[in-house]
Amino acid sequence: MSERKGPVLIELDDAPEAGPELAAPVPDVGMPLPEGKAMQVVATLGARRPSWLARFFWSALVALIGFVASLTAWNFVTGLLASNPVLGWVAFALIGAVVLALLLICLRELAAFSRLGRLDKVHRAAEAALASGDVKAARDVARRISTLYAGRAEVRLGRETLDRQREELFDPASLFALAEAEVMAPLDAMAEREVEAAARQVATVTALVPLAFADIIAALTSNLRMIRKIAEIYGGRAGTLGAWRLTRAVLTHLVATGAVAVGDDLLGSAVGGSVLSKLSRRFGEGLVNGALTARVGVAAMEVCRPLPFGTGRRPSVTGLIKRALTGLFNGREG
Repeated sequence: MSERKGPVLIELDDAPEAGPELAAPVPDVGMPLPEGKAMQVVATLGARRPSWLARFFWSALVALIGFVASLTAWNFVTGLLASNPVLGWVAFALIGAVVLALLLICLRELAAFSRLGRLDKVHRAAEAALASGDVKAARDVARRISTLYAGRAEVRLGRETLDRQREELFDPASLFALAEAEVMAPLDAMAEREVEAAARQVATVTALVPLAFADIIAALTSNLRMIRKIAEIYGGRAGTLGAWRLTRAVLTHLVATGAVAVGDDLLGSAVGGSVLSKLSRRFGEGLVNGALTARVGVAAMEVCRPLPFGTGRRPSVTGLIKRALTGLFNGREG
């Protein structure tokens, strides 16, 4: 009779106790990405066109103030002349000096508008010559560029080369490429340094000053100064009104094209996603504001430059940001 077999008990090893090393990884939500709010506000305010009612109000207000000031000055001088001729003539001379200063300021503003208009005319002529392939028009543009920078020592050798080889080229693209390489390249380098300095300043103030209003003031003043300097570099030194008008034109172009929007390309070009995730919110805002300032600077170069950028000549926003901000926030990494 065979032996009956019962169930066999198999002892298993004790299951490992649950520990921290076995816990599921915590999802990396991360902090919200910075938006560059200061530059967004500056661009929106600068590009906003006042309504006709606002323009009518300010025009009427300025006219009223001018009328009241003129009438007050007239009554003051005539009354003083009647009571004390010597003091009356002194007051008349002082008021005349103020009026003369105002006239000189107006003439300077008109001259600034004229310089900006001259750059714009050359730019449009260059675009027309490229579109039509007119060599004669292209040579005229090259001559105007050489005349425009006749007093600039930094481009003297380039002007001489352009004048010497201008008649030897029979293609507008080749002629403008020569002008860019010989005349515009030194000016482009100066303008890029201004853009880098402005981007660095905006980024630093945003990162270190914990006041939102200070961010906006720093971004506004730095961008105004940068645009004005770029205009001066390219020969369009602007007055107060001219600089504001130029700034509005640049910011309007950026807002219309959506270039002030903060996208993944901007964040990646500024610092890279991995580094950005290690920065505090303030430092991230500083980096994005600096990157947007660099975009404004490139747009200002395009507006002020008498020649449109040729192939491969337009400054890279990524390159400008890296040169401006490399090493600025290294201490915050890790």
